[in-house]
Amino acid sequence: MKTGLMAAALAAALALAAPFAAPAAETAAPYALMFRGGTLDAVPHGKVLTYARTVVLPADEGFASRNSGVLRLAFAGDDADEVQLGFGPDRDSTHVVGAFPASVGSPLAMYHMETVTRDMAQITGGSQFYIRNRMKDALSRPAGVEDVEVDGQPAREVVFRPFEGDPNSARMAGFAALEIRAVMSEAVPGWYSRLSATVPDGQGGVLYSSEITFEGEEGGQ
Repeated sequence: MKTGLMAAALAAALALAAPFAAPAAETAAPYALMFRGGTLDAVPHGKVLTYARTVVLPADEGFASRNSGVLRLAFAGDDADEVQLGFGPDRDSTHVVGAFPASVGSPLAMYHMETVTRDMAQITGGSQFYIRNRMKDALSRPAGVEDVEVDGQPAREVVFRPFEGDPNSARMAGFAALEIRAVMSEAVPGWYSRLSATVPDGQGGVLYSSEITFEGEEGGQ
C-alpha cells in the first residue's frame, strides 16, 4: 500500500471522526462496543499491539497483496497522550500512518471502516463520500449484537450490513452485500480481537474481504 494513499485515508478518517461518533440513541449499545473509549487505558506504554490485515480480492491479487500486512499500535515514545498506528508488509517495515489521542481509545475500528471505504471506492469506482456516509448511517441503525467467545473468554460480536436496501445497490458491483463484523473482548489487549468486511461472490466464495486480527503484544513490562 502506498504511503500517500494510506495517509490520505487516515486524514479522511480523522476529518470525519465526529460523524462516525454520533449514533442514534437506540443503537448506542452496538456503537459503544465498536467505538468504545478508554480501550488503551490498561495497555502499558511500552507495549506494542500487533495485528494482521489480510485482504482477499480474487480479481486483483496485486491489490490484495499491497493492502495486506502488519499493523502496529503503540504510544508515541514517552508521550502517554498519543498513540501511533503503523502499517507495512512485515513487522520490520511498518511506517506511521496516523497519530491519535490515546484518551479516545484505539483507532483500529475507525481505521477498519476507512480502509474498507477506500477499498470499495477503488474497486467499484464509486464515490468515497457516498460510501462513507452509508457506513456512518449503518452505525445509527439497529444492528445485531451477539455473545461469543475469544479463547474461552466472553466477547461480543457486532454485525452491520451498511448497503442492505440501498437504492444504488445495483451500481455497487456486488458490494451491496458487504457485511462488517467486529469481535471485541475485555480479555484482548486493546479490545479488538477481529474486524472483518466480506462481500460474497454468490457462488460460495468471496468477491472481497478484509480482516484485521489481533496477533499479540510486544515489548514493555
